[in-house]
Amino acid sequence: MNRVLALLQGDSQADRVVPPSGYSARLTLFTAGAMAFLAVFAMALSLAAGRLADRWSDALARSSTIRISAPVAELEAQTWAVLTVLEQTPGVDSARALTDEEQRALLEPWFGPDLPVADLPIPRLVEVIETEEGYDAEGLRQRLAAEAPGAVLDDHTRWRRPLVEAANRLRMLGWVAMGLILASTAALITLAAGSALAANQSVITVMRLVGAKDNYIARAFVRRFTLRALMGAAVGTGAGMVAVALLPRAGDDEAFLTGLGFAGVHWLWPLTVPILAAVTAFWATRIAAFRTLRGLR
Repeated sequence: MNRVLALLQGDSQADRVVPPSGYSARLTLFTAGAMAFLAVFAMALSLAAGRLADRWSDALARSSTIRISAPVAELEAQTWAVLTVLEQTPGVDSARALTDEEQRALLEPWFGPDLPVADLPIPRLVEVIETEEGYDAEGLRQRLAAEAPGAVLDDHTRWRRPLVEAANRLRMLGWVAMGLILASTAALITLAAGSALAANQSVITVMRLVGAKDNYIARAFVRRFTLRALMGAAVGTGAGMVAVALLPRAGDDEAFLTGLGFAGVHWLWPLTVPILAAVTAFWATRIAAFRTLRGLR
C-alpha cells in the first residue's frame, strides 16, 4: 500500500523529466480512452453472448415438437393417438396440440398474416414439455411409429447444439478482442514512453551525473504514464457505458442489436477496464523505461 501511495504521490523533481503535455501525453490519453471504449463493447458482446447461450439452452433443453403429417381425414385421429402416447410416456411433463391461430402466428413472418391454415395441408404440431429427468427419445419414436405413422419427433437437439456453440464462440471472440485491445494498448503506450524517454535523453544524462538511479528516473515515467492511461481509460469507459445504455433494448420497435449490453451486476464489469488499462500501462512503461535507459548508457 505504501508503494502504491508513493507511486500516486510521485516526486516533483523526477516529474520534471516527463513532459506534462505534447505528443506522448496526447497519444497516451487518446489510446487509453479509445481502447477502453472498444473494450466496453467487447465486454458487452461477450457477456450478452453468454446470456444468449444460457437462454437458448434453457429454452430448448426441455421442449420438443412432434410433427404430424397425415391426410385430413386421419389428422385428428393421429393427433389424439400422439397425445395418448405422450400421456403414457415417463418423462413427459405436458403435451398439447397447437391451435390454428398459433400455427398461423408461427408462419406469419414467412407467409403473412392472412395465411389460410385450415385450407392448406399443413402438418399439425404438438408441443412437448419434458420433466427434468427427460424421456427416452428413441423409445418414443418407436411408439409413435406404431401408433401414429405420420408423427415425427424433433427433440431440438440439432437446433440447440449449433445455437449454443455459436453463442459460446461469440463469447470467446469477445474475450479474445479484449486481449487484443490490451495488447494494442500496451504497444502504443510503450511507443509513447519510448518517445518521451528519447526526447529527454539530455535531461536523463544530467540526472545520472548528479547521482540519480535508473529506478528513480523510471519511476517518474511509470507514474505519469500510468495516471494518464487511468484517466483516459476512465473517460473512454464512461463514454462506452453511455453508448451501450443507448443501444436498443430487447422488445423495442425496429431494434437491431437487441440484447447487446449489460444486465444487473454486469454493469460493474466495465469499471474494471480503467484498472486493467492502468496495470497494462504500468508494466508497459516500466519495461520500456528500463530497456531505453539501458540503451542510453
